[in-house]
Amino acid sequence: MASNKRVHTFTDDVLSDLDGVAIAELIKKKEVTAQEVVAASIARAQKVNPVLNAVVTDHYERGLEASKQPTEGFFSGVPTFFKDLTFFEGEKTYFGTEALANARISKVTDDIAKQILAQGFVHLGTSSMPEFGLGCTTEFPTLKPTPNPWNIGHSVGGSSGGAGALVAAGVVPIAHSADGGGSTRIPASCCGLVGLKATRGRMLRSGLFKSQVVDVAIDGVVTRTVRDTAHFYAEAEKYYQNPKIKAMGLVTGPSNRKFKIGFTADSVQGRGADATTKGELDKTLALLQSMGHEVKPIDLSSQEQFPDDFINLWGMSAFYVKHFGKLMFGSHFDAKKLTKVTHGLAKHHLRNIFRTPFFIYRLRKSIHEYKRIMVENDIDIILTPTLAHAPPALGYLGMDLEYDVMFPRMADWACFSPYANATGAPSISLPLGHDTVNDLPIGMMFGAGHGEDALLLDLAFQLEEAQPWRKINS
Repeated sequence: MASNKRVHTFTDDVLSDLDGVAIAELIKKKEVTAQEVVAASIARAQKVNPVLNAVVTDHYERGLEASKQPTEGFFSGVPTFFKDLTFFEGEKTYFGTEALANARISKVTDDIAKQILAQGFVHLGTSSMPEFGLGCTTEFPTLKPTPNPWNIGHSVGGSSGGAGALVAAGVVPIAHSADGGGSTRIPASCCGLVGLKATRGRMLRSGLFKSQVVDVAIDGVVTRTVRDTAHFYAEAEKYYQNPKIKAMGLVTGPSNRKFKIGFTADSVQGRGADATTKGELDKTLALLQSMGHEVKPIDLSSQEQFPDDFINLWGMSAFYVKHFGKLMFGSHFDAKKLTKVTHGLAKHHLRNIFRTPFFIYRLRKSIHEYKRIMVENDIDIILTPTLAHAPPALGYLGMDLEYDVMFPRMADWACFSPYANATGAPSISLPLGHDTVNDLPIGMMFGAGHGEDALLLDLAFQLEEAQPWRKINS
């Protein structure tokens, strides 16, 4: 199961180290049964979860029963987990918080769950996340954290941390995530995975996201291969295609297209990548140039106001949770059990409440600034590190820390990813770098124009072919 500080479940069972596409093909060819696949996944989860603490609620018996006659679809019989913010009729959702320890059984199923399950996936349970997705690490004040499978002394990222851990450790090949400020791309970076935040509006929504003041959050998945991500979105589009967004279709592999890529290792307000991460960015640039792509430095200093605006939005979300939680979730909601981070963010919003109309206006208009950067620099893609440094040690972003200590650390670390959430543009983290000292993945993040998700997958396929991802079981 473990090598040094690595923890994984890859073995010679029916799952082996296959991705979702390969497993689905074996089931279609009747070389294995869906029941065998699901049973193997459950066995892996039971083996590793005592260390990873990534499964919130398991539906193993129900999953085994469903695997006897799985829903037809491309991924028929392939097991998966949903992030613990998804509503399913007859199930409880905890949103990663002790404030909902007595959560009620849901009477509805989220649209995003229907869109995913229509592809044939078998639902095995829910995966861990920090309180209401407001953190970038999957740690808790009183419960055990979800650690990084590559090095269990370090953060798995967040907020889709449980999803990242389960996919990286080999429990399932693909798992539901959701990204409101980097929450798909951050755990993808930390865990050596592929994490695409699609163009705003491409996917149907979780119930939690339907009342956003600024439409920043979108559901997605984390995977180990580009083709799993490509097939997932192509199949999702068959269930629902937003007519206002360029169709994605199925990207089947790398093209010969060469891209103009603008890059920077610096964010704004003094934030940016550390020396190790800059070194990995340099290696990525060299790889891109060797492949025939054009790279050039760009300046993002025009976003100077953006971090403060996004933190104010973060704070507003926490404020509504704290003060209107009973209206949002029911009388069982207990605000006294919220973490210091949520309380701190709520106070931040109260102190800055007079800025609300201004930061909302600027965030909604950020897509225009993003387009200007792309046009003025004559580029197809923007490249930055996904995070400012490799995953920190557990406790560095601990949810028991005082807000004034923890939150600035988190804002500095996750200084690159929120911009794509505000603009609504697609953004993908790819496992191109590695911190060899601590044996931890370092992701590189690529962003494209609105609706150009397929372009990012094309480049991702090219990079995966040119430099295959490191494997946790190698």
